[in-house]
Amino acid sequence: MDMMLWNIILSGVVGISGWVLREKSAEIIRLSILLNRTREEIAKEYVTKTESHADINRVLDRLDRLDEKLDRLMGGTSAK
Repeated sequence: MDMMLWNIILSGVVGISGWVLREKSAEIIRLSILLNRTREEIAKEYVTKTESHADINRVLDRLDRLDEKLDRLMGGTSAK
């Protein structure tokens, strides 16, 4: 009788532990999927380092050309 009671208690503990672990693993899988989706969304919204350097270089090139035009304009009016 004691052995049967012990088997019932152990079976209950193992069953409950298995159920809890299964629920926790499902939660971990769900969080992993959400984390991957978040990483994908961040990649869509933000620029990479090379893209930002290219954009900054374009702006600096435009400013250099504007500076050259202003120098020519200023030099042309003061010579007259």
